[in-house]
Amino acid sequence: MKYFATVFIVVISVFSIKAQTYEVGGFIGGANYIGDIGKTNYISPSDVVVGGVFKWNRSARHSFRASALIAGISGDDAKSSESRRQERGYQFKNTITEFSLGVEYTFWDFNMYRGQPVSTPYLYTGLTYFTYKALFKRSGSDLIVDYDQAGTLAIPMVVGYKTTLGTKLVLGFEIGARYTFTDDLDGSNPVKGLENEPGLKFGNTNSDDWYVFTGLTLTFTFGRKPCYCNF
Repeated sequence: MKYFATVFIVVISVFSIKAQTYEVGGFIGGANYIGDIGKTNYISPSDVVVGGVFKWNRSARHSFRASALIAGISGDDAKSSESRRQERGYQFKNTITEFSLGVEYTFWDFNMYRGQPVSTPYLYTGLTYFTYKALFKRSGSDLIVDYDQAGTLAIPMVVGYKTTLGTKLVLGFEIGARYTFTDDLDGSNPVKGLENEPGLKFGNTNSDDWYVFTGLTLTFTFGRKPCYCNF
């Protein structure tokens, strides 16, 4: 976490010295997880995600982007289409707080200062650090409970589409999957000292969990009219 915070501060410092056009705004949408409990759908928003987004538009084709988001995730075997999970009957809830830093690439030039509406698909990736509740299933019970806080990295893979609303606002819609480096979002593979405890693991312990955010971004642009240069 300290390393991630250091990188974030350094990058923001560079932005403040050389940046000409910024965007700042919010994200709201739905969240779902993909793992060992509940539905196996890749995109099935069932919980709320909200947060803030900051961008530095470094050229008409790419932006440096930072975000902070908080979301609930949950799973319920009763809602699964797999009979084995329905019979098992596990369920859980968790909360994710993520901080992400990376690069957003547009498919076409996105210059808001040409005097006409512009829109384009885009991709985003980078590095995400997130915290969550460490869970485990009590032996001899179907109850999954939290016992500590944990944190790890994830790789965001986001596809979206954005359009201008005048010369100051940008509206976007995106779907973003996060591949995490943990298998404990649902309590199926406990961490924080419980890794070797017998009888606590279940499901596929060789496959890490995913979570997906689907939603809208609305950002406000400010700063001087850009004069893009090589970088």
